[in-house]
Amino acid sequence: MDRKIRVVVLFGGQSSEHEVSRISAKSVLENMDPNRYDVRMIGITKNGEWLRYDGDIRCLPTGEWEEIARGRLLSEPVRPEGDAATCMDLIVGRNSDGGKETVDVVFPVLHGPNGEDGSVQGLLQLAGIPYVGCDILSSAACMDKEFTKIVLAQAGIPTAAYIRVYRDEIDGSVQVIRNMVGERIGWPCFVKPANAGSSVGVTKVREPEVLQEALHLAAKYDNKILVEEFVEGRELECAVLGNRHPMASVVGEIVPCNEFYDYNAKYLDGKSATIIPADIEPHIAEQVKDYAVKAFRAMGCSGLSRVDFFLQKGTNRVILNEINTMPGFTEISMYSKLWAASGIPYPELIDRLIQLAFEKHEQSAKSYERT
Repeated sequence: MDRKIRVVVLFGGQSSEHEVSRISAKSVLENMDPNRYDVRMIGITKNGEWLRYDGDIRCLPTGEWEEIARGRLLSEPVRPEGDAATCMDLIVGRNSDGGKETVDVVFPVLHGPNGEDGSVQGLLQLAGIPYVGCDILSSAACMDKEFTKIVLAQAGIPTAAYIRVYRDEIDGSVQVIRNMVGERIGWPCFVKPANAGSSVGVTKVREPEVLQEALHLAAKYDNKILVEEFVEGRELECAVLGNRHPMASVVGEIVPCNEFYDYNAKYLDGKSATIIPADIEPHIAEQVKDYAVKAFRAMGCSGLSRVDFFLQKGTNRVILNEINTMPGFTEISMYSKLWAASGIPYPELIDRLIQLAFEKHEQSAKSYERT
């Protein structure tokens, strides 16, 4: 390609991780080579409006971008649920002659539901536009923590035991749920939304009396809730990069400043420590990396994922916690730091992710070729 690669960066979104997405997008944009990429930004508000933004990227984390974008609007903002075709017109854009511009690839820096769960991926797939990250199925399956556990069990990868609860079961069956937790999971346990990230809506429950409150908190973010066994141990993370032949980064460790690695510990307090590479036995590091790649393949992932593990205290058993198909890209996020420690600096990582998007799109397009 003789000209610059035209990239659309999507950020924001309607999930509880809207603010994290804006910070991630700023970091991605700061590390994109302006000599290589012609970048356009589109922000999605919490209300689901899509706005073209061409202002200072320093206004993304503060939220000021939205007011600036609205001030420059020549027409009403786009709501994708009203007209998907119009939404795609915003992504593609118009040139000075009124014709459609060429967009080469979309980088959806979106976390959580309505962004990381296959919805936006489906829109881009229908439009025939290459995009960074996992496809529709793997995005949706990895977002749902229960589906992840089901698939990984078939692949022989250990995960924490759990009980599934639906929102409408909480008040009428709370005593039954308490009994099930006591018999199958034990106390303490973790209560979490099945489809959410960044530890939003997660509670560590020490005694039965506060279980109902924790379930209601999780139910604010999803209809399906998991009550999961507490695995005492160290928190390890491994980054994966690739398509059909993925590779794993060095293993890192998170030492949370709070009781567990919750939203505040990840993004607000700034006191959690990261150790890269993790101070663990070589055979444990290899086990983590092997599980990370196996999980990536089992879930059908492509492009990137960050795979999180527990190293159980006393047994040194490696237990997979979750897979993030669009992990945080903030300055303190582990995905980019793990690859930097593995010899791939942030700008090169972006280059590779975009090339992987082109490769995935080319392979996908062959499935629709007609002879």
